[in-house]
Amino acid sequence: MATNAANETAQPLSRTPLYQEAIALKARMTAFSGWEMPVQFSGINPEHQAVRTAAGLFDISHMGMFSLCGKDLLTQMQGLVPSDLSRLQPGEGQYTVLLNAKGGILDDIIFYDQGQDEEGRHFAQVIVNAATCAEDKAWLLAQLAGSDVEFQDLSKQKVLLAVQGPEAVQKLQQFVEVDLSVVKPFGHLQGSVCGGNGFLARTGYTGEDGYEVMVNPETGITLWRSLVNAGVTPCGLGCRDTLRLEAAMALYGQDIDVTTTPLEAGLGWLVHLDTKGEFIGREVLVKQKETGVKRRLVGIEMQGRYIARHGYPVMFEGKPVGEVTSGSWSPTLDHAIALAYLPVELSKPGQSIEVEIRGKRYPGTVVKKPFYRSVNKPPKS
Repeated sequence: MATNAANETAQPLSRTPLYQEAIALKARMTAFSGWEMPVQFSGINPEHQAVRTAAGLFDISHMGMFSLCGKDLLTQMQGLVPSDLSRLQPGEGQYTVLLNAKGGILDDIIFYDQGQDEEGRHFAQVIVNAATCAEDKAWLLAQLAGSDVEFQDLSKQKVLLAVQGPEAVQKLQQFVEVDLSVVKPFGHLQGSVCGGNGFLARTGYTGEDGYEVMVNPETGITLWRSLVNAGVTPCGLGCRDTLRLEAAMALYGQDIDVTTTPLEAGLGWLVHLDTKGEFIGREVLVKQKETGVKRRLVGIEMQGRYIARHGYPVMFEGKPVGEVTSGSWSPTLDHAIALAYLPVELSKPGQSIEVEIRGKRYPGTVVKKPFYRSVNKPPKS
């Protein structure tokens, strides 16, 4: 879950509270979804390998952070997503999507269930993408209008850090009072972080184990410095993209958007048609489930050293049949990989295709996703 840097405007870029920390570490900065963010520190490849083999640290404070509460919260949110949120226990989270009436994806989000208080009010944290933050906020407020749900936008009030890698939990534990080892993937809790209150979720966007930590800016700066001093590698958006692509995690605005449904995008596991009632876009998904989708998001491995980039045509028997949504060289696998939507009849692993790169066609093969699966991640249950 992230957004691309397309369509940047001439307006001044926003900066996170950790901007000066990145500058002090001589980070190379870039425009990203209206923010000035570090694209790399020591280099994309060494940062990528640090996350795969040890621990990396990301400033993701550009993400949208919403806090919701109300007695009617769960009922209201159930109508906005295809996932059955009633299955969650307090302290659990659900990756899901916001849909329009056509089943198109408005954004991918994480809903963290924080349980109820003595008065019966339900609490939750919702994390959304940076580029869609304003649109998501307006859409959610419109959908929740007339309910008792209180909405608070914490995006400019909090710092959000991601600590990722096989050593991430061990490194982060030094600065957190609660026991992080007992939390399952997509579990979350609140506890003392560097002396301040923090929200900690065992989630991430790299395919590795780790935590995302939401704290106030002062605590965020202290935690950033503490982790860097403890040997955690500061990482930019460059390796974040190669890491998530190896794990076949969707990038909003490229791999998924309002023209794609979760069933087409390989996100059928978060669509719970059998266990929940009405929600926006349900009718379209039910029809797709019955008749089958016409296209699927597939993984492609390229032969040789040719890289299939975003927007490149995918060819079969001399005719264009799709377009690359994301593509890069894989530092872990040492070959080029890509994602693309292809007709369902060409979507099976082993299918040979070609990608047109600067007017020439180069061979590739459809493969099973993800390209990389970590052996370091803890079991979900």
